[in-house]
Parts: sequence; structure tokens; C-alpha cells
Amino acid sequence: MTGLLLVALVELVSEASAEYEDEVLALLPRHGGTLERRLTSGREEVQIMHFESPDGLQGFMADPDRLALRERFGADVPATRVLEVTPR
Repeated sequence: MTGLLLVALVELVSEASAEYEDEVLALLPRHGGTLERRLTSGREEVQIMHFESPDGLQGFMADPDRLALRERFGADVPATRVLEVTPR
């Protein structure tokens, strides 16, 4: 697999956090990104994503619609840690 493989560790702070994630993840395809897997455990979520290139990730992070969602959801935006990973 070429490109960029990421694992996001997401801490959902409220019910609205999951809605925020649904809306944000829907923006991935416009930047060459795909959601490979989404796993939940209570208020925690693991997301495995793939981007065709690092530029796609940069575009996703700077996407005006994504930034507007962060503003709209405010305190309900979950805390997220993203790791670049390599399959073994």
C-alpha cells in the first residue's frame, strides 16, 4: 500500500462528538482519503485512514468545511491523537 496510513485515537467528549466525526470523515474523499476502519468502545474511537499522499492529509486538515465544523461544534470537538503507521 502506498501513500499515508494513519491511526486516529479519538476521545469523544459528548454525543455530539460522534456526529462531528461523522461529518468530518465524510470530507476525506475530496482529499484522496479513505476511512479503512472505525472502531468504538464507549467514549473512545479508533479510526484507520489512508491518504494517497501527504498533500491529501494537509488538504484535509486545512479544508474550510472541516474548520467550519470545528467552529460549529466547539467544545464537542473530540480530542484526537493521530499516528502515522506502517503495516508489518
